[in-house]
Amino acid sequence: MSLTETSRLTPQTPLTEIDPADSGHQAKSTMPAIVHRPRRLRRTETLRRMVRENSLRVKDLIYPLFVMEGEKQQQSVPSMPGCYRYTLDLLLDEVKQAYELGIGAIALFPLIPHDQKDNVGTESYNPDGLIPRSVRAIKQAVPNILVFTDVALDPYSSEGHDGIVQDGKILNDETVAVLVKQALVQAEAGADFVAPSDMMDGRVGAIRRALDAEGWINVGILAYSAKYASAYYGPFRDALDSAPKFGDKKTYQMDAANAKEAIKEVELDIAEGADIVMVKPALAYMDVIYQIKQHTNLPVAAYNVSGEYAMIKAAAQQGWIDEKKVILETLTSMKRAGADLILTYFAKDVALMLQS
Repeated sequence: MSLTETSRLTPQTPLTEIDPADSGHQAKSTMPAIVHRPRRLRRTETLRRMVRENSLRVKDLIYPLFVMEGEKQQQSVPSMPGCYRYTLDLLLDEVKQAYELGIGAIALFPLIPHDQKDNVGTESYNPDGLIPRSVRAIKQAVPNILVFTDVALDPYSSEGHDGIVQDGKILNDETVAVLVKQALVQAEAGADFVAPSDMMDGRVGAIRRALDAEGWINVGILAYSAKYASAYYGPFRDALDSAPKFGDKKTYQMDAANAKEAIKEVELDIAEGADIVMVKPALAYMDVIYQIKQHTNLPVAAYNVSGEYAMIKAAAQQGWIDEKKVILETLTSMKRAGADLILTYFAKDVALMLQS
């Protein structure tokens, strides 16, 4: 080490402190001077913004929306204060407002009437069904907004599962065949991205091949690559009345204790043609988001799910937290973990916060 380097690293000036008992406030030498003071970069808000490592932006957000049949109705979701199921006419107003706030993408989820549900999800690939009609209307009303459509059977299933049920088991390959039909109908309607959330093996590849064969080469796939069998989904299932009628989803959604398995799922989805990979839920799986971001150059999405939303809302209603600050801190932490995109029910609120 050179003399110059030694001088730079070894403080020559002693640190002083004030002796409270000394009325003359004479300084006393106590230790070598502090050279590295990270607090210098935290001194003002302008400075903090200048050196900030991660920033939450409106363009990072995808706004999940619930659509239902009917006209001129919006139904509140009791377990998700501030969230609603919209009929298509009112949904269009909500989409327009979101786009005007700078939100560039929405994700659609349908509330399907019970009489349209069956074990094989027939309604999921009805070209005149709720989702295809909604996509067509949205693309006509707000052409430049990106529309992501959910590909899974649970909203359409009489059993409440993401796949076809036989003898209490979820059939993989038979389900994938239906998911392909569903994705093709959504692409035909104008979806920009189809988003298989079912966690069946091989579904991304099957959907990609079918889309390409039908000429939908520009329709992207956002894959729910690491979707965990989580207890955080309860309010969402209330919103869509899609809870399983028996058992749970642990035979196809991932075990909450596993992280290496998430890398395997991501690798498979990328090999099969995924354009974006996603982790769901987000808040309890920050380590998984981080590891996946280190593993791929594809955009990584995180789903700030209904249970995470509901917990913040409930605590805020009790006056236990500052809602706005906790929302921004929570979503920024997802960005810090590595998420490029965030699906969040807070999207409109955040857009307004960031404007101010």
